[in-house]
Amino acid sequence: MPLTNDPEKHVQTILLVEDETDMVTEIKAELEARGYLIRHASIAEAADAARVGGISMMIMDRMVFGEDSLNTLEVLRKEGVRVPVLVISALSSVDEKVRGLKSGGDDYLTKPFAMVELAARVEAMLRRLEDVRTTKLRVGDLEMDLIEKTVHRGNAKIELLPREFRLLEYFLRHPGRVITRAMLLQEVWQYHFSLETNVVDVHISNLRKKIDTKGLPSLIVNIRGAGFMLNAHA
Repeated sequence: MPLTNDPEKHVQTILLVEDETDMVTEIKAELEARGYLIRHASIAEAADAARVGGISMMIMDRMVFGEDSLNTLEVLRKEGVRVPVLVISALSSVDEKVRGLKSGGDDYLTKPFAMVELAARVEAMLRRLEDVRTTKLRVGDLEMDLIEKTVHRGNAKIELLPREFRLLEYFLRHPGRVITRAMLLQEVWQYHFSLETNVVDVHISNLRKKIDTKGLPSLIVNIRGAGFMLNAHA
């Protein structure tokens, strides 16, 4: 059975490197019920498939038939293979977790674990991957190109300062959601502490002047007593 995605089905394929039959059965049942395609593979098969591409991520047990899969993972990372990897293992010490992450694991889950937690870790990793792969963000007639670092509303190009660009990007990634000032200070300004300042309001005011071109409805609206929201239906 080929270790690749079926392009016509658009199903995310996950390679599972695990030598415990019961664990394989449980993981396959949990993830396939959530719509993923699970392929059971040896360490060597998984490495070959990762090099070729066409898979969404791998779940790798640390010790498979007496072999530490981290050795292969380290080789893949040195070769530039970036497929996300969730390491699962009965080795639960802090040192072992650190080694798993330093060897190239994107996350580390210790056995025993609940299948719902495994599924949540998988979904989070794939969600982050989609965020990284996104090159354009669009809400209504407002479009941001993350590669070219450009913003257009309709046919008009909008020139933004770096901070304004990051601020607008955050809104575009969360359309229709109430965004508080504290969220913006933490995510855009990287202030991880309480701060009394009107810097957010000043930047949003400047941003509005640039993106709310004459005759067009305002996109960023105030939510009284809560914060702001990018109006996805403006």
